[in-house]
Amino acid sequence: MSAAEEEQRSAAAAGGEEERRERGGGLVSGLVDKAKGFVAEKVAQIPKPEASLERVAFKSVSRQGIELQSHVDVNNPYSHRIPICEVTYTFKSAGKVIASGTMPDPGWIAASGSTKLELPVKVPYDFIVSLMKDLGGDWDIDYVLEVGLTIDLPVVGTFTIPLATEGEMKLPTFRDLF
Repeated sequence: MSAAEEEQRSAAAAGGEEERRERGGGLVSGLVDKAKGFVAEKVAQIPKPEASLERVAFKSVSRQGIELQSHVDVNNPYSHRIPICEVTYTFKSAGKVIASGTMPDPGWIAASGSTKLELPVKVPYDFIVSLMKDLGGDWDIDYVLEVGLTIDLPVVGTFTIPLATEGEMKLPTFRDLF
């Protein structure tokens, strides 16, 4: 056998081996893709906690500003409690961000039940002065409150439940305060 013939045989053998590897790799990648799809489908069917947000209400007046409050009601479908990583909020009025903040580590969501979290929103006086245009004669503020509730589920990992509420809040008069 000549050197040229031997070279052709080894090239053909290498090509055949390479072709077998590609077919085998295609089979493995196909199985991996099917497994990923199966897991994604099962994770999508897992019940997840749900939350709702109450309207904003006036709470108190202090030297620093006005404190408003809202409640986040979280329902847990699992038989074990779930940690809440953080709650972030943004309070807007007249297209402006009035207050924003984060409540780090606010606690746990009770097992197989509902947990109500109080969300305090502190509004400094300088923002209240800038909102006087919106107050008008009816002494109310139109608002939007956006909340992100970040929780940590064992199988899924951390995810954020976005919540929002909007409405009109009556500000207290001096008669209400005293």
